Amino acid sequence: MSDDEGLYFRQLLSGRDFAVGDGAATQMVNFVYLIGDRATGEAVVVDPAYAVRELVEIAGADGMRITGALATHHHPDHVGGSMMGVTLEGVAELLGLGLGPVHVQRDEAPFVQRVTGAEASDLVSHDSGDVVEVGSVTIELLHTPGHTPGSQCFLVDGLLVSGDTLFLEGCGRTDFPGSDPAAMYDSLQRLAALPAATVVFPGHRYSMPSFGSLEAIKESNYVYRPGTKEQWLAMFGGA
Repeated sequence: MSDDEGLYFRQLLSGRDFAVGDGAATQMVNFVYLIGDRATGEAVVVDPAYAVRELVEIAGADGMRITGALATHHHPDHVGGSMMGVTLEGVAELLGLGLGPVHVQRDEAPFVQRVTGAEASDLVSHDSGDVVEVGSVTIELLHTPGHTPGSQCFLVDGLLVSGDTLFLEGCGRTDFPGSDPAAMYDSLQRLAALPAATVVFPGHRYSMPSFGSLEAIKESNYVYRPGTKEQWLAMFGGA
C-alpha cells in the first residue's frame, strides 16, 4: 500500500490476498489494484475479477469506497466472463452492486461488452492520454495495443499499472485473436520512454518480485534486447 498521504494505492494478488481457495485465481496469479484519494475516500478498482465483493470489502476496511473500475483489457481473468469452461466474477458483479462505471479504451469497449454482458451505458470509452479523476488523484490512461486491440495502462504519481502489456519478465502474449506483435513492439517502446524511476505494477505475478523500476526492467527484461522492430518481430512475432 502506498505511504503517500493523499494517494491510496494497493496491490492485491488473487488466490492470496483475496479469492483464497479459488483454483482459477490461484493458478492465474492476477493482480488487482485499488487506487484512490485518501482525503475523499473514493477509489477505483483495476481489473476486478474472481471475488468482487471481497475486493469492495477490502477497500471498505481501508476506509475507501469503490466508485468505479478501470479495465486494462477484456480477457475474463481481468474483467470476468467465461474462460476454459469456468465462469469468473468480474465487471458484471461490480455493476450489479451499483459500483460503476467501467473505464475502458475505446477500441476495447465492444470486447468488454461481449465478454462481460455489460451494456454500453455501463462503460466510459477513452482515448490515449485521457485522465480519470478519483477525488484529487489523476490517473492517465495510455493506449498500449498488442496483447489486445484496446489494451491500456494506467499512470498515477510515477506508478504504472501495466496490465498484460509489460511484465517484469516478458510481455503479454501476441498469438491470441486480436493480438498484434508489431503493435506490441510499439507499445513497449512507448512505455520505455517513460521516466526511468517509474515503478511498474504488472497484471500478473509471473516473477518473484511483485513490482520493479522501469529502469531495471529495461535492463533485465528480454523483450527489450532486440535493437530494432525487425529484430523484435523475428524473435517475438509469434509469441
